[in-house]
Amino acid sequence: MVSPLSFSFELFPPRTPEGVAKLPAVIGQLAGVRPNYFSVTYGAGGSNQDGTYETLVTVVKQTGVEAAPHLTCVGSTRAHIAALLERYREAGATRIVALRGDLPATAMSASAPGDFHYANELVSFIRETHGEAFKIEVAAYPEMHPQASSPGADFEHFRRKVEAGADGALTQLFYNADAYFDFMERCGKAGITIPVTPGIMPITGFANTVRFCAGCGADLPRWVRLRLEELQDDKPTLLDFGLEVVTRLCETLLRNGAPGLHFYTVNQADPTLRLWKNLGLPAPV
Repeated sequence: MVSPLSFSFELFPPRTPEGVAKLPAVIGQLAGVRPNYFSVTYGAGGSNQDGTYETLVTVVKQTGVEAAPHLTCVGSTRAHIAALLERYREAGATRIVALRGDLPATAMSASAPGDFHYANELVSFIRETHGEAFKIEVAAYPEMHPQASSPGADFEHFRRKVEAGADGALTQLFYNADAYFDFMERCGKAGITIPVTPGIMPITGFANTVRFCAGCGADLPRWVRLRLEELQDDKPTLLDFGLEVVTRLCETLLRNGAPGLHFYTVNQADPTLRLWKNLGLPAPV
């Protein structure tokens, strides 16, 4: 029996009053297409998770759609993580995106402060303390985590997260479908059967696309980069070109067995909904 496809949207806690004011409308537009769930990121650079909690509560109260908080563990204590899990559980969360998180600039994983050093330790802790109460998503990197020493070492980190009890995985953004298919082939050879959902970033500009790819180590095909650079002063044409590129990527992924799509919305509704419509996914209700 084939499982139904899963479609989800990622949000981040707004950092400005303008962002806070805009977010409910964005959530409402995105919720209109009935995603399976929203995920809510954790503030980078060691900021606290109050924004994650507040955004999660906003999603649930406004839409009734499931919301999954990102939970990062590096530098945290078991007591702190336990308190966050209880807080999220009381808020109705049944899914967690379990991540290592950003390392301090001068730290290596094994030497970072706190009780956790790797995401598999967080997955194990959630299972030990909450059993099956949470569905656990973890990160996957088809093109290798930028801080990994090698593709093999990176895949081993992923395998340990799966063995610790992950239910599914969300990939880093990518624009090369072959990277995803190669990753899935490696999963098959390793006996890994959890769903690995591609992370999709709509293309909305030249500079920001190059920046996103550089930040996470994703390959931006040369021909796409050159076209975006050429079109950067013609916004409508650039948006149409980006839509075509990412639509073809998504169609290729879904046609070849991807279990769904996880959209990195960057708190914007229009680019993701244009892509949604172009893919012929269910219309808003």
